[in-house]
Amino acid sequence: MTRRFTLCAAAILAFASLAALAQPQDQPAQPPAPPQQSAPATPSAPQAPPPIVVRTPVVIVPVTVKDAKGQLVGDLAQEDFRILADNVEQKLATFSSDPVPLSAVVLLDNDLDLRVVSRVQKSLAAISAAFGPNDEVAFVAYDNLHATISDFSTNNDAFYTALTRFEIGSHDMTVYANPAFPVQGPPPGWVPPPNPAVDNTRGYIPPGFKTTVAVRDAIFAAGQMLRGRGRDRRKIIFLVSDEADSGNNAHGTDETLRSLLISDVSLFSISVGHPVPVGKKLVQRSKLMVEKLASDTGGDTYRAGDQLDLERLYSAVTEQARNEYTLTFSPKEVAKGQDYHPIEVRVERPGMSVETRQGYYESAIAPGR
Repeated sequence: MTRRFTLCAAAILAFASLAALAQPQDQPAQPPAPPQQSAPATPSAPQAPPPIVVRTPVVIVPVTVKDAKGQLVGDLAQEDFRILADNVEQKLATFSSDPVPLSAVVLLDNDLDLRVVSRVQKSLAAISAAFGPNDEVAFVAYDNLHATISDFSTNNDAFYTALTRFEIGSHDMTVYANPAFPVQGPPPGWVPPPNPAVDNTRGYIPPGFKTTVAVRDAIFAAGQMLRGRGRDRRKIIFLVSDEADSGNNAHGTDETLRSLLISDVSLFSISVGHPVPVGKKLVQRSKLMVEKLASDTGGDTYRAGDQLDLERLYSAVTEQARNEYTLTFSPKEVAKGQDYHPIEVRVERPGMSVETRQGYYESAIAPGR
């Protein structure tokens, strides 16, 4: 019995020793971690007040200078120019003689004199060669209404295709002697009919003659198309017409001129008509109207003879428009209480002729435009 107890005690002691060896050794105590210090708050930078933007009204003045032979003069510097508004000399804000890209509406008379329509039709393709890869061009045809044949695009191939596929309409511009009146003119008290196609004291247009050409309305519409194009581009209307006009326009000359000036648009006109015969006062008025719009917007007028002349003039128009000098100024000390202000540009070099816009509208250069 004693022996059995001794053996049990020894077994218990051995098991206890093994259990003690199986226990993990105590790790040395780690010092307590220091309390986390919160990062000091970075003071926020003071908010800068929004910048004060002052928009200064600026007038853009494209200027063409030609010598006595009618050749473009391209070697002038800023000091060669003076500009006056309301007869008050203005300080030039910027000056550039660099060529600029064009935004152009090619405006084609779609009711041409039968005697000229053939050569104009054959020359149309050459218009596309007058424009470069950075120019954007729209093609519009007009008679009594105007229609956009192709909208603004820099794709010259598409413009060429539109030109070559377009067929121009025509009419007979013959003026016949009016048997109703003697050579000395109409009897006293005679009142001409409304919108006569010709001066009926000297000639008349036979029945069926088309008198629905509305060139002023077409020019007005082209100016509205160009109004939204960028001011960093030269905006021009490239008019090809025989200068016939019905006189039945919704927009008058003054209204049309104002619309072009406020949009910084210049009119360049190529006339393909024959010299105006005696008696065609309406055509004469139309010719003078187109010349006024071109002159007052800083554009130009040309007269074409044959097809080769037309093709040469197409390039001459865009060359002149692209290579105009660009002057800008912020009006100072101009007349108060009026919207329109006349402009005069002078060149110090003798023998030069200057073509530029004849004025600006103050409301058109208000801040934000």
